[in-house]
Amino acid sequence: MNYMDLISNFKPSNEQEETDYRIIQNYIETYRDNVLLRDNEIAHITSSGFIMNPTLDKVLLIHHNIRNAWAWTGGHADGDADLLGVAIKEAREETGVQHITPLTDKIASVDILPVFSHTRRGQYVNAHLHLSVAYILICDEGEPLSICPGENTGVEWLSIDKFTNEYFDNHDVYLYNKLIQFAKNINNNQ
Repeated sequence: MNYMDLISNFKPSNEQEETDYRIIQNYIETYRDNVLLRDNEIAHITSSGFIMNPTLDKVLLIHHNIRNAWAWTGGHADGDADLLGVAIKEAREETGVQHITPLTDKIASVDILPVFSHTRRGQYVNAHLHLSVAYILICDEGEPLSICPGENTGVEWLSIDKFTNEYFDNHDVYLYNKLIQFAKNINNNQ
């Protein structure tokens, strides 16, 4: 199934997802020639992996260099229409973990995420939007971890009870808890 069909089959679970889903669908229709590429300087598709342990009570996060915060893994599609494959590849690169599997091949969430202007590898990157497609990925806590110096300065498991405003900003608290709930719902229905 191609990425447009996968996104079309996504079922939004709330008003935020319904709105972001509609906007992303319209944007894909308008910019289908380069929506998978960073060449589209306004918005482009990214794919993220929210990595959880098998019991779904911990999440593997990276300390993101650009955001200077603990965050999930993920990256640009860069022309690759296999968005689940992109999420897994990015998760491996950014954490060092090699044994990762999807909890499900269903998209866990679609979100429009703002990216503020910044410098990356000595190049200015303008403010733009990430049209984020996210998956729940599973790996064992015993897997060896390693940082990816160009991407992050740390890799750690966090208990799901840490996803509060004490540790994260409002947007991340909302997003990460939405993903945790999706994983639990999938797990309960299997």
